[in-house]
Amino acid sequence: MITDEQELRRILDTAKVLRLGLSVDGEPYIYPMNYGYTLENGELKLYLHSAVNAHKLELLRKNPGVCFQLDCDNTPFEGKVACQYGLAYHSISGRAKAVLVEDVEEKMEAMSVLMKTQTGGDFTFNERLVSIVAVIRLDVTEYTAKHRPIPENLR
Repeated sequence: MITDEQELRRILDTAKVLRLGLSVDGEPYIYPMNYGYTLENGELKLYLHSAVNAHKLELLRKNPGVCFQLDCDNTPFEGKVACQYGLAYHSISGRAKAVLVEDVEEKMEAMSVLMKTQTGGDFTFNERLVSIVAVIRLDVTEYTAKHRPIPENLR
């Protein structure tokens, strides 16, 4: 289990792809998406963008309760027998309430945050640029971060 905020930020900065889990009428959907994040005082918010007519937006309007997962540092390892094979990783998984962002200022800031997470660069957006995309904010209600290292006896 990882609780150190600096390590959480490293995972969030490294992973690049979030898997968004949705459910409507008992049917599951998983979307891989690029994301941005803010983490302040333990409060995690994730930002996603989408085409304005995307199917996922219909699903979110029906049920804004979502789950997510992201991982990085995936390193396969081998052992002497089958059950010693595995994968070392860092991951964050959780649940959130999805909010479709309508406020133009918040959309511009969210897209800047997303681009900073994805590229490390600073980008600015204007009203015209954000008018052609949908922005989804995930207000994270719970999450866990984990690290599975390569076992000592296999290093």
